[in-house]
Amino acid sequence: MTRFAAPEARKRAERRGRWSEWTAALYLMLKGYRILAMRYRVRAGEVDIIARRGELVAFVEVKARRDLKAAVDAVTFASQDRIRAAGDHWLARQPDVARLSLRYDIVAITPWKLPRHYEGAF
Repeated sequence: MTRFAAPEARKRAERRGRWSEWTAALYLMLKGYRILAMRYRVRAGEVDIIARRGELVAFVEVKARRDLKAAVDAVTFASQDRIRAAGDHWLARQPDVARLSLRYDIVAITPWKLPRHYEGAF
């Protein structure tokens, strides 16, 4: 392995992550969601997708893995805390926050299959 292998692997993972997020966003739009933000990042954490359908706001974590179980298991308690913290930051800036219902979802992306949307995953 050369000293340049690690940056190339990181670039491939970054591209795969971005592609997975766009795939998940398209899938959510087909289900009637409006995408409000992608890769919402603050010091406390990051939310991959913030989507809204009616008065429901879904904070969505996207995971691309070989199988569904690995994708869901990749969302650890620590990452859930970071997603919630970033979601709280986003919510604090919304004028209609009192009317909104919240949900934390996972969209699992696996090879050669449609995305799987786990509503209320955590």
